[in-house]
Amino acid sequence: MTYELGLADGRVLRTRISHPVDRSAYGKSIWGHILRDQLEVEEGVFWKCVQDRIKPDRGQPTPPREALPAELVHLLVRRVGLDERVVAAMSKDEAVDRVQKYWIEGV
Repeated sequence: MTYELGLADGRVLRTRISHPVDRSAYGKSIWGHILRDQLEVEEGVFWKCVQDRIKPDRGQPTPPREALPAELVHLLVRRVGLDERVVAAMSKDEAVDRVQKYWIEGV
C-alpha cells in the first residue's frame, strides 16, 4: 500500500508499506531511506508523531486571522481617519472598539 501526504508547498511525500519476504524487520539502511527520502523527517520527530501524535513541522502557513468587514475598514479609514496599515494590524474587537469610541466621544 502506498501512502501520500500533500504539503503546502506543492510537494507530495510518498511512502510504501510492505514487509520483507522473510518477515524480518527493516534494516537500518532501508529505515533511514524511508525516513530521510520518503517521509523527510528525522527519527526522533517520527516517533513523537507516532507515539505522542505531535505532527512534524511541515512549514504549514498559519491560518489567517478573521478578516475585518469591508464596511468597518471603510469607517475606520474614511470617518475616523486612521491609516490603512494601522487598521490592517487591528483585531476585529479592536476595530469595533475604535469605531464605538469614535461614535461616543467623537475622536
